[in-house]
Amino acid sequence: MSRPTLVGTLGAVPHRKINDPVKLRRLLDAVLMIEADLELPVLLRHFVEEACSLVDARYGALGVLNETRSALEQFITVGLSVDEVKKIGHQPTGQGVLGLLISEAAPLRLDDLTTHSNTYGVPADHPPMHSFLGVPVRAHHDVYGNLYLTNKVGAKGFDEEDQFLAEALATAAGIAIENARLHERIRAVSVLEDRDRIAKDLHDRVIQRVFAVGVTLQGATRLTDRDQVVAKVNEAVDGLEATMGEIRSAVYELSGADIPGGLRQGVLELVADLSPMLGARPHVSFSGPIDNAVPQRIADNLLAVLREALTNAGKHAQATRYLVTLAVTDHVKLEVVDNGVGVELAAVGAGGMGLKNLRTRAEKLNGTFEVRAEAGGGTRVVWSVPI
Repeated sequence: MSRPTLVGTLGAVPHRKINDPVKLRRLLDAVLMIEADLELPVLLRHFVEEACSLVDARYGALGVLNETRSALEQFITVGLSVDEVKKIGHQPTGQGVLGLLISEAAPLRLDDLTTHSNTYGVPADHPPMHSFLGVPVRAHHDVYGNLYLTNKVGAKGFDEEDQFLAEALATAAGIAIENARLHERIRAVSVLEDRDRIAKDLHDRVIQRVFAVGVTLQGATRLTDRDQVVAKVNEAVDGLEATMGEIRSAVYELSGADIPGGLRQGVLELVADLSPMLGARPHVSFSGPIDNAVPQRIADNLLAVLREALTNAGKHAQATRYLVTLAVTDHVKLEVVDNGVGVELAAVGAGGMGLKNLRTRAEKLNGTFEVRAEAGGGTRVVWSVPI
């Protein structure tokens, strides 16, 4: 999602000339922080700190409203020590003057906060606060909270320029909150879409395969020849192993960014997991920035491809040696080589041996997929996608 430009940010607050070029430069620098890759709480605290500094406020705070905009769910303070925060106790929830700002969402300047009719009970250990400036934290027409500044240093109260500076920073904070919430909603929708897709995949392939294994075992109970029973059971075991491979692949896709230790470790753990089924541990080699340059989406697909390629080799190749090579340049290139009986290219062209899914994964990432017979026997699978 693109971030709002600086022009759009400042266009949302009243225009007023700032005579101090240093303050103007600092305001622009502060607003530009919405482009920084910072966690939202860190960014919001930065805005409060800059607001306090620019308007000479002793204390500052930013309250973030809950989704229903009925109360404060976060309250970030500046100017209070850790001990003072502990003594005060519970953070404000949006009553008194703070509640007035929530309900009316308009700037409020007071020379003496304690004389306002909406003043609410102040905790005993709360430091005294008199001059007050509160402005809504908004983006476009939506209000996400309020910025509060108190105790103007060197003056009785805050002036119009202070209000302009606070409103500019509050608008930047509103855009940051709006962006964070929109990204969270997009992430949630993506997770739901992934779950729906994986659920369909499990239903269409995995559950049907489990059902087929059950039918095979039921048929075995009616056989009297021991060799036939053994053959049926072995067939069922092969089916269950393939099913487990598909389930693990689905779990990798659903888990998304959570590959423990990075892609390199993910490959090594996957190879170790499949070694008993293969009958030999594959030799693995890496080249290039494996963990730093490969986007998560490509890494997830690569692990699924590697699992499918090794599973196919273990089931069909009758191999005794396997080589896995992963190289990263401007492309991610995965090669799986075995010394088995080779592959029928006609079956590959028809999408047989479960290879159609590997080709589809490559094409969706604008990459290529190739299977070829080795000159000295065996098969080479090459899966390559651009970064």
